Amino acid sequence: MKPMFSLSIAARAVLNLHSLNNEGGEGNQIQTRMVNVFADGRLHSVNAISGDMFKHIQSEHLHRLAVQAGLPLSIGARLFNANRINYDLDIDKEFLNQLKGAKSNAAELDLILQRCAVTDVAGALITAENRSLPRKSVVEFGWVVGVPGSVKTDSYFHVKFESERGGGSAGVDESGSITGKQTPFHRPASSGVYAIVVQVEAARVGFNDISQRYAIDAEQRQKRLRALLESVLYTFIEPAGAMRTAQNPHILDVSGVISVSSNVLPAPCISPLKDDFVADVQRVANSLNELHPGAIELFSFASLGEFAEQMSRLIREAEPFTLPVVQGE
Repeated sequence: MKPMFSLSIAARAVLNLHSLNNEGGEGNQIQTRMVNVFADGRLHSVNAISGDMFKHIQSEHLHRLAVQAGLPLSIGARLFNANRINYDLDIDKEFLNQLKGAKSNAAELDLILQRCAVTDVAGALITAENRSLPRKSVVEFGWVVGVPGSVKTDSYFHVKFESERGGGSAGVDESGSITGKQTPFHRPASSGVYAIVVQVEAARVGFNDISQRYAIDAEQRQKRLRALLESVLYTFIEPAGAMRTAQNPHILDVSGVISVSSNVLPAPCISPLKDDFVADVQRVANSLNELHPGAIELFSFASLGEFAEQMSRLIREAEPFTLPVVQGE
């Protein structure tokens, strides 16, 4: 397979009875997250799961894969601390002194990329001692939004029972509890077709955006790309999120298209909010291939099984593209 510059996934997933993302609660009523989207010539209010949630899910899978593969990790990343490399700078004075000795943002970023694969791939903003040094994530998720007319949210009544209930009538007191012992609450469950978009900048794995060169060798880049693509696959297979202990989502189907570019052009991606998104991605790919023959490959899938098969082949065969500016040095 040709070296991978970028990868995009546009997919529709059928999720039933999930509650992966919520706004919070009002009294004993849990509120599901709703957003406005434009489709079919007008705005629609639909249920949605934030890209932050899916990025967190993907990072969780990436953390496990990176530990298992023995990739270099900061202490923070190894502990799955959200601050990643920043955690090290708070507790490891030797590493902080190394950064001070680097004397430039480019040299500091080299040290950070070499020290932590998760920070390299998932990104971070390094803020120690008044720094504002960004590492932009290599993988991006959009909101996972319900396709208008194909998603619905219901609210269901539940009660938390106390093991030792008192006698008497079951009146609701000011705290919302029944006789102070039993707590009723309402929890949402959403079902329907959801649109998902994901983009992976494979060529940027290990790439120092400031010095415009790679901070790690080709073998390390290959290992990190494999872990990254695996984590994206596992995010679709197991979309961990809120309330999974009692509302693990029923994943009925996933369909769409994976596009992969092998030259310095973006892998095309059209929102699955559009009914003919696969055909439109195909048209964009054909146009780009007229400019750069063979630069875009498409892999369509009609089920989660087919998606896993396509991604598995890409994971086994894909190599990260090396940007031309580096090849010329």
